Amino acid sequence: MRSYLAVAVGGLIGTGLRLVCDLAFPHSDDAFPIETLVVNLLGCLALGWLVGGLWTRPATPVWLKAGLGAGVIGSFTTLSAVIASLLALTREGEVWLAALSLLVSVVGGLALAAAGLQLGSTLAHRPLPHDVSDAGETL
Repeated sequence: MRSYLAVAVGGLIGTGLRLVCDLAFPHSDDAFPIETLVVNLLGCLALGWLVGGLWTRPATPVWLKAGLGAGVIGSFTTLSAVIASLLALTREGEVWLAALSLLVSVVGGLALAAAGLQLGSTLAHRPLPHDVSDAGETL
C-alpha cells in the first residue's frame, strides 16, 4: 500500500513540475517542441542516475523507488507528449522536423539514460548494475 501512495504523491510532484515547464516554455503547434524534448531527456538522465545510484543501495525502500521512478519521473516525462508534438508538427507540414524530434528523443534519451546510469554508479561508488530488477516488488 505504501508503494501505491508513493506513486500517487510522486505523480502529483512530477505532474506539477511538468506544468511549470509547460508554462515557463510555451510553444505553438507548428514550432519545434523544445520543452517536451528537454523534459523527456532530463527525465532519462534522472532515471538513469537513480537506477545507477539509489536503486543499487540495498537499504533503499521499494516504496521510494516506486515513488521516484514511476511517480515523479513517470509523470514528469510522457510519451504521449512526444506523440502529440509529433502529430502537431506533421499536421503543420513539418514532417522532417517531426522526424528529427523523434530521432533526438530516442537516441538522446538512450544516451542520457546511459550517462545517468554511469553517473549514478560513480557517485554511489558502486559498479554498474547488471540487473536493475527489483524482483517485481516495485508496486
